[in-house]
Amino acid sequence: MFEFLRRQQAQLIGRFIEYEDQMLAEHGSGPLAVKILDVHADSDGTYGSPRIITELRERGETVDEKTVAAIMAEIGIEGISPRTFTVRTTVADPAASFPPDLVQRRFDQGRLDAVWLTDITYLTCGEGDMYLCAIRDGHSRRVLGHVVSDHIGADMVRQAIDAAVACRGGNVAGTVLHSDGGGEFTGALTVQACAKHNLKRSMGATGICWDNSPAESFWSTFKYEYYYRHTFATTAELVAAVDNWINRYNNHRRHSAIGMLNPARYEQSLTGTAKAA
Repeated sequence: MFEFLRRQQAQLIGRFIEYEDQMLAEHGSGPLAVKILDVHADSDGTYGSPRIITELRERGETVDEKTVAAIMAEIGIEGISPRTFTVRTTVADPAASFPPDLVQRRFDQGRLDAVWLTDITYLTCGEGDMYLCAIRDGHSRRVLGHVVSDHIGADMVRQAIDAAVACRGGNVAGTVLHSDGGGEFTGALTVQACAKHNLKRSMGATGICWDNSPAESFWSTFKYEYYYRHTFATTAELVAAVDNWINRYNNHRRHSAIGMLNPARYEQSLTGTAKAA
């Protein structure tokens, strides 16, 4: 599973040692290269220069963009840019009752728990096909609840809803849960879970990917930064990997839309601002 990453790391270390010797001899900038490589490694090789610069500055380093970018290019490291998400066809239940689109593509409404976004994506491991359902806050981008299952359906959506509600302490009345028009989101268990927690159901138009684009973009980030770079022999291995990545996403990965903070820290900053006011 990790053989490719080990080979890649060995190659990077070799290039880095050569570069460090050169920089120390010519410019004395070897220590900065060490720190850049350290931040890049901490991000599992996903950070590009903007996030690395932010991390270095938070650690007390005085750096400029051109220098960091030049050192990264010389060492041969770069970030991973998630590809534009692929449009997929949602399988809708023609007999289902579809709620209105309460969001109208205003996914971030400037406060926590105004809109939650949910979707399901397909995964696989050595033991067969799996599915991942996640619910994120539209403002902070934090993953509030997620479920990995070997079958797709409303039950996994219900479990993800219960997990998200528990994450928020149980009081989420009036929060909008926005999804596409897939049958998993119109199923009875999903409808009942929303009613139980006083969530307002909202759906974009079936087949219009832009009506739930943040969810699709999140899957692209997950798959290109992590999932496609690994293989998983067992269900347990896949579930643990998803759990670990989502923990990293929530608590470590910097997000450009929220001031280069991670979602958990961004939410803490909002709480601190509210208390100060």
